[in-house]
Amino acid sequence: MFTGIVAAVGRISMVTPTEGGVRARIEAGGLALEDVALGDSIAVSGVCLTVVALHGDAFEVDVSRETLGCVTGLDRGAAVNLEKALRLSDRLGGHLVSGHVDGRGTVERFAALGDNRLLEISVPRELARYIARKGSVAIDGVSLTVNDVSGDRFTVNLIPHTIAHTNFGRLHPGAPVNVEIDLLARYVERTAQFGKPENGDIRGQGDGA
Repeated sequence: MFTGIVAAVGRISMVTPTEGGVRARIEAGGLALEDVALGDSIAVSGVCLTVVALHGDAFEVDVSRETLGCVTGLDRGAAVNLEKALRLSDRLGGHLVSGHVDGRGTVERFAALGDNRLLEISVPRELARYIARKGSVAIDGVSLTVNDVSGDRFTVNLIPHTIAHTNFGRLHPGAPVNVEIDLLARYVERTAQFGKPENGDIRGQGDGA
């Protein structure tokens, strides 16, 4: 699990094809790797990936074909947002982010709004229904609050700090982004699919109360 608070911006320096997908080497930038071990998870632009090799200030990850088919921004030379996995003792500054990208969105507008930037993104219809005004969404691994929603589009406000400490400076109309909806939206929908339990009984089948 992650919080959507980016710790550093790294860069993909090498992408090598493998039998199951690709192996990517990522220069960690300002992300401290001293406490990272093989097998640990790091969110790379919102994608939860497992560290398979360490090289001082760089690390390697394997990315499957399935993952490559539903995410964007993992090409050689790409600037990527990095965040180490959440520890139970950490502060939850953003919102709970799984690192399991739900799909790609497209930047429709990236406009100045005083010192801030207004970012408008369109998403596939099957994702749009999960995005609500004042709810949370992760874009390229960054926890953001939804300002407004209209059809399959939503807007967020980016403050200068967010732009300076993420890879959002690369954004422009037409740019693809990784989108992860709020975990709560998934569970609310799943619960609603089953409706109200018969007789109002939501207890398990065991002997306990």
